[in-house]
Amino acid sequence: MYASQLKALSDPNRMLIMKKLATNEHCRCDANCACRLLESFDFSQPTLSHHMKTLCSSGLVAAKRDGSRTHYQINRDVYEELLAYLRESITPGICECDNN
Repeated sequence: MYASQLKALSDPNRMLIMKKLATNEHCRCDANCACRLLESFDFSQPTLSHHMKTLCSSGLVAAKRDGSRTHYQINRDVYEELLAYLRESITPGICECDNN
C-alpha cells in the first residue's frame, strides 16, 4: 500500500498537483476542478488525467463527479497515515548490538 503511494508521489508533477490541491483545499470555488487544475500546469488534459488516475488509485486523492466536472481533494486520512508510517520508519530504535 505505502509503496504505491510513494510511487505516486515520486513524480514531480504529481507533487505539484498535491501542493495545488492542498493550497485550494478550503476554496469554495471550483479551484480543484480538473479544468481549473489544468490551467495551472503546462501539460495536456490526457496527461493531467493520467496523473490524477495515479493519485486516485493510490488513495491519496479522491475524485467526486459533479455533472460533467470532476473535483479532486486530498484524502487526508490516507495522507496522514502515510506520514505516520514515514515518521515511524525513520524513528531511531534500539540497535541490535545493544541487546547483547
